[in-house]
Amino acid sequence: MQNLFNFDRLNFLTAGMPLSTGKGSYKKAFQILKEMNLDGMELEFVHGVRISGESKKTVASAVKENNFILTAHGPFYINLNSKEEEKVEASVQRIIDTAIAANDTGAFSITYHAAFYMGQDKETVFEKVKKQTEKIVEVIEKENLKTWIRPETTGKPTQWGDLDEIIRLSKEFKQVLPCIDFSHLHARTGGQENTYDEFCRTLEKLGTLGEYALNNFHGHLAGIEYTAKGERFHLNLEESDMNYKDLLKAMKTFGVKGVLTCESPNIELDTKLLKEYYMSL
Repeated sequence: MQNLFNFDRLNFLTAGMPLSTGKGSYKKAFQILKEMNLDGMELEFVHGVRISGESKKTVASAVKENNFILTAHGPFYINLNSKEEEKVEASVQRIIDTAIAANDTGAFSITYHAAFYMGQDKETVFEKVKKQTEKIVEVIEKENLKTWIRPETTGKPTQWGDLDEIIRLSKEFKQVLPCIDFSHLHARTGGQENTYDEFCRTLEKLGTLGEYALNNFHGHLAGIEYTAKGERFHLNLEESDMNYKDLLKAMKTFGVKGVLTCESPNIELDTKLLKEYYMSL
């Protein structure tokens, strides 16, 4: 997996179609991205992996013709630690379906919120997530799907997925890497993880997986509202305390390559803000 994608820089993606697409198609969305000099899009399958064969062709063509970068976000209805076995099985299938759609459209990476603790201790939940990830990876290998599988760092302490847990899981499987959501880390810790030094420590941890982890990066960023219980909702960057400037400086210092997907409510405007600031460094 290490050599599947060769990035020469950090790319900036919108989380889904730009708002200005309106009720338009993928074709219009990619035209807007091109006009705004943005680098691609995260396909949002949040309510289910629903994309027609025709849409897959449209997306794949746009990617190839314009050198766009694609990622995909799996459905929200995923919990690999559900107490109901049928929900665990459905969660595994949703992740596999996301990986198939990603492969068919040329997306290099998929992400998802993997599990909830459900009142159980961290070690028990880790083993359950690992067991289900083995099933996912088996299918990925069997079907020869060319996409990274990435559990996302989560925004609430009740959700499985702090950075250490996801790095540990990534060491178990060559197809698995973290998707680092910096806003979630910030919210999960009640306002920490928001300084240049803290961002550098996060990237240092990621680098323990190998240089390829920094060269095939997939992360998320947005402004965020939070309480002591963690994430509440996303905000536009300038309306939040998210220290995106120092984050981008840290990413520049570490020579991070890959993608940073912006999940702010104003989607394309904050994506452009991030790219322009990064390019000015």
